[in-house]
Amino acid sequence: MKVALKVLTMFGMMFCLASSAALYASSELDGRIHEAKLVLSEIMVSPDQSIPEELLSKCKAIAIYPNVLKGGFIFGARFGKGVVLAKDDKTGQWGPVAFSTIGGGSWGLQIGGQMTDLIFVVMNERGMNGLLASKFTMGADASVAAGPVGRNSQAATDLSLQAGILSYSRSRGLFGGLALDGSVVTQDNNSNSIYYGKSVTSSDILMRNAVQVQPSSKELVDSLNEYTTHWAKRVGK
Repeated sequence: MKVALKVLTMFGMMFCLASSAALYASSELDGRIHEAKLVLSEIMVSPDQSIPEELLSKCKAIAIYPNVLKGGFIFGARFGKGVVLAKDDKTGQWGPVAFSTIGGGSWGLQIGGQMTDLIFVVMNERGMNGLLASKFTMGADASVAAGPVGRNSQAATDLSLQAGILSYSRSRGLFGGLALDGSVVTQDNNSNSIYYGKSVTSSDILMRNAVQVQPSSKELVDSLNEYTTHWAKRVGK
C-alpha cells in the first residue's frame, strides 16, 4: 500500500507539473499575440508614418515580432518571437496566427543593445514560400527592402513589385549598424501545437485552413481586417 501510495503521489505531482507548464506556455503565447496587436496598433496610429494600407490590402502575409533583442560588441546577435498571419486571396480576410522566431548574427561597427519591434510585409509567392520554409534567411532566400510609410501609394506599388518582403522596425535604446540581411526566420511548430491543442504546422495554419481563429487572436485579426478594409473603401472596391 505504501509503495502504491508513493507511486500515485509521484504521478499526481508529475501531472500537476505538466499541467502548470502547459498553462504557462499557453499564457505566454496569448501574451505574444497581445504584444503583436499592440505593436501593430502603435505603428498604424499615425497615417503619415504608418504602413500604407494599400500594402496590407495587396500583401500575402504579415509577420510581427515584438521586442526583438539585439546586442553586441563588433559581433552582433538578435533573437525574438512573433506571429505570422496570411490573407485569403479570395475573400481578402486575414486568417489565424502561426508562431515564429527570428534570430541571427551580423558583423560590423556596432556597440550597445536595444529592443526592436519588427514587422515584415510579405508581398509575393516567393516571400511567402520562404517564410514557410523550415529556416528562411533574409536577403538570401528572398529580397528584403525597407518599406515605405504613410500615404505614398506610388512607392508602395513600386516596392510591392520589386521586393518579396518589406520590413519595418521601431527601436528603443542605443545601437549602431543595424543589419537585417542574414537574419533567420524559423517556424515555431511546437508553439503552434500547444496553442491549437493538436499537432499542426505553420503551413497547415496559413495555407491549408487547418484551424480556426482563436479568441485570444481575434482582436489582432480584426485589426488587420479593418486596416485592409480602409484601403478598399478609399478606392471604391
